[in-house]
Amino acid sequence: MTSKQRLALVVLLTAGFTLAVDFSILNVALPTIGADVGFSLENLQWVATAFALCAAGLTLLFGRVADVAGRRKMFLIGMALLGAASLAGGLATEPALLLLARVGQGVATAMVVPAALSLLLVSFPEGPLRDKALGLNGALMAAGFTSGAILGGLLTDLLSWRWAFFINVPVAAAVLLIAPVVLAESKPTIKLRLDVPGAITVTSGLLALVFGLTHAAEHSWTDPLTLGALAAAVVLFAIFAGIENRAQHPLVPLSILRRSNIAWGNTAGALAFATETSLVFLLTLYLQQVLGYTPLGAGLSFAVLGLGTVLGGVLGPKVIARLGSKKAIVHGFVVQAIATGALIMLSADPASIGLLLVATFIGGVANLVVIVGFMVTATSGLPNADQGMATGMATMSQQIGITLGIPVMSAVFTAQLLASPASDTSGVLNGITVAIAVNAALCLAAALAVAGFLKRPASA
Repeated sequence: MTSKQRLALVVLLTAGFTLAVDFSILNVALPTIGADVGFSLENLQWVATAFALCAAGLTLLFGRVADVAGRRKMFLIGMALLGAASLAGGLATEPALLLLARVGQGVATAMVVPAALSLLLVSFPEGPLRDKALGLNGALMAAGFTSGAILGGLLTDLLSWRWAFFINVPVAAAVLLIAPVVLAESKPTIKLRLDVPGAITVTSGLLALVFGLTHAAEHSWTDPLTLGALAAAVVLFAIFAGIENRAQHPLVPLSILRRSNIAWGNTAGALAFATETSLVFLLTLYLQQVLGYTPLGAGLSFAVLGLGTVLGGVLGPKVIARLGSKKAIVHGFVVQAIATGALIMLSADPASIGLLLVATFIGGVANLVVIVGFMVTATSGLPNADQGMATGMATMSQQIGITLGIPVMSAVFTAQLLASPASDTSGVLNGITVAIAVNAALCLAAALAVAGFLKRPASA
């Protein structure tokens, strides 16, 4: 690498890692935030969901905006928005302002992630250098979520949860200072048009779906507002599919989804992120609400999970080389289901922390094997012209998984909590263990679906 390439890599990886951390940095601080700002226990998940929903729903749109307006320009605008939104979040004193700041961070993520990936690809020629850069990018993105939980605990306990926001401000400022010098502007040679109707419908559909799931937890699955929101989501997704069929430059060419490895690879990726990130959310509640851990203690408890993800990232390519990507995904999900299922035995006994550490380590290894398998599967068997779209879809699958995982598991937890006659720690524990059981069942269902429906790509 040239010195300019090294600097470009540092800038892009720093931005990507910071945004990955933002998905989870507030999770261990949620009970503290709730008490300080005024969130109820049932609505705490919106602090995470408001961020992830915008990040998932707008990624494809801003990826196309970057193609039209310039990828470096969109990258810089996104980093500036990240700094401003983070500053606002750190200063927020009421729920509405905090959620608005999280929305700003989510929009910034949707701007920066696809632009940064495109800039990384054009900064390095195809070959070993690009492979190395993409490998580092993938490793840091995967480790960012777990690192966020640890960093969030440290900042909340040693300083204040507000520093989980403030820490982004100097990072954004440094990136904005260096990026214009080391990153060249990049636009495709073909003139593209924006698929605004497609972006509006898919984002609205995600909003309706998440609202329906959350409202079901707080009220009931038969509540008219719940049914109306879920029905609206189905209609909006159907309209989105119709728009994509007719669009000259669609966000998602539906023809590519007819490939088994694209459809089922991305399904596996979404479920991998949904199950593991939502499990971190549930275990955060367990550690603080049941065992009485501080945010720092809860954050450090996830260090073992972080080690598991690192090991899984190392083992993933080796498992794929030995078994193939399909078997790697299936076996990874089965092991993850077993490790997650073991957590049903958690109790109010402080000694349960031993079970949690062992199970999350094993589950973390298995989850990263699945994620590596998903990335290989979802980008295989395609001509070079379709690789960019495949990479964009894989990124969207990751963010949709994070977006939907937490509200789904929160809905299960909240429904069980409200149905439980106990209003003390035992009621919280019961809600958590039921949600963990559903999480494990999803892992097993994913393994069965991939085993039954995923086919090898037609060409390698």
